[in-house]
Amino acid sequence: MRVYITLLRRELAGFFFSMTGYVLMAATLLLLGVSFSLLLESLNADAVDVPITELFYRTQFFWLILLVVSPLITMRTFALEKHTGTYETLMTTPVSDAQVVLAKFSAVLVFYLVLWSPLLAYPWLLSRFTGDASLLNPGALGGTYLGIALFGAVFMAMGCFASALTRSQIVAAMIGLALGMALFLGSFLGSVHPPRADWQTQFYRHISMVDHLQDFCRGIVDTRAVAYYLGLTAFFLFLTLKSVESRRWK
Repeated sequence: MRVYITLLRRELAGFFFSMTGYVLMAATLLLLGVSFSLLLESLNADAVDVPITELFYRTQFFWLILLVVSPLITMRTFALEKHTGTYETLMTTPVSDAQVVLAKFSAVLVFYLVLWSPLLAYPWLLSRFTGDASLLNPGALGGTYLGIALFGAVFMAMGCFASALTRSQIVAAMIGLALGMALFLGSFLGSVHPPRADWQTQFYRHISMVDHLQDFCRGIVDTRAVAYYLGLTAFFLFLTLKSVESRRWK
């Protein structure tokens, strides 16, 4: 555990003590702020009958953060180590491959969650300045952040896998973006190919990130969706570990 904590602190320092980390923070805050402005415009225009948290994910900026910023967070995890020549030094120290993979994954996931933390304040601000306590729904807010965390775990695992495949951060970001877009576009398979059987309907529903997030934003936590994202996370972490271990076969 001490080795894992040491590696985790090392990886987190790479974000919080570098210009890259603060650029990503600034970009995310900008996009979240624009989403909040669009939400206020929606509330001023017409009455809505859905939770405030559900209005956030309906903006394109919400998905832009998830799909574009996520690969930028993870692109440096292994690719930068390989490019600078510190990768072999790290892997020859008395640490296991699994500890390295888990530490890097944990660091990017923590940083990802920090980027999304301002979202927790927006419903409180609306409730505070409008005097409407119903806008601050702990269940919907907790479900939304849980959904964002689960999505982030999958995207961070995919990004780590992409970074473990190459020495180039740009290539790693492009691979991570491609994997993320493929997962996201799977949400619209039901529209492109209308289901012809009950099992197809269930399958499209099971892989739809949009439908899952809608449930999370309403405070509905489906254990099947949770298991799906945890399973995807474990799968890509396994692929990352095997990619790291492959250096022994070369």
